[in-house]
Amino acid sequence: MKNSFVTDTMALILRLEKRKLNRKVKAIFESAENEDGEIIIPAMVLAEVGYLAERRKIEASLNEVKKYCAKYESVVIEPITEEVIEKAFEIDDIPELHDRIIAGTALKKGFTLITNDPIISSSRFVEVIW
Repeated sequence: MKNSFVTDTMALILRLEKRKLNRKVKAIFESAENEDGEIIIPAMVLAEVGYLAERRKIEASLNEVKKYCAKYESVVIEPITEEVIEKAFEIDDIPELHDRIIAGTALKKGFTLITNDPIISSSRFVEVIW
């Protein structure tokens, strides 16, 4: 069985921009890229990438995310569904809506969330790795 993870925005940006990631997170991305694991990208992450790219805060773009997903079958985008929204609103210890939706995606899938966000990391609703 493949190891499956949900990624947050920062982890995905760091991977796309080939910036430094810790060994554990780098290995998770490499595993998915080698078809030995799976990375789920919440649709909310796409929105954040688009927003940050538009404001020139990051070098990565939506097009790069699409190319990354096309290149690696084990990297897939998870839509924002009614179930994701319901899970997001079960999470009452993450105040920021976008982060809640990302965490809600992980909660819905039952997967560990790749994040270095201290607020998400302290949530009792999702398991995180960094």
